Amino acid sequence: MSQRYHSSVLHNRSSILPAGSTPPASGRSSPYPPAGQRFADDLEGQNDEAIEGLNAKVRMLKDLTIGIRDEVKDSAIQLSNMNDAFAETSGILSGTFRRMNNMASRQGCRWLWYIVFLIVVFWFFVVVWWFRR
Repeated sequence: MSQRYHSSVLHNRSSILPAGSTPPASGRSSPYPPAGQRFADDLEGQNDEAIEGLNAKVRMLKDLTIGIRDEVKDSAIQLSNMNDAFAETSGILSGTFRRMNNMASRQGCRWLWYIVFLIVVFWFFVVVWWFRR
């Protein structure tokens, strides 16, 4: 008979619990949530923290890539300005070298005339010296 009473108690729990209450396993009669619910809430909180951390990292990467983009744009503008400055300097230097070459060719002719003049003068002195002897 005790076995029969024991099995009927297991099947009919409402007879041993006060009216209006539910078993503690459901978590409704306890002021604290059951362990499974607390574990799920903890995991949900950890997930929220991980999502916030990932959002912060994504924002940081976005700011970094925007900074890199701005730096590349500024560098491209600066390189373009330098290219223009070098082209202008190249034009100025080529004009300067052209004038120097023109002057050198005239100077070379002038030096050639000086050399011819000195040879003629030297020849004149040699001829005069030859006749004076």
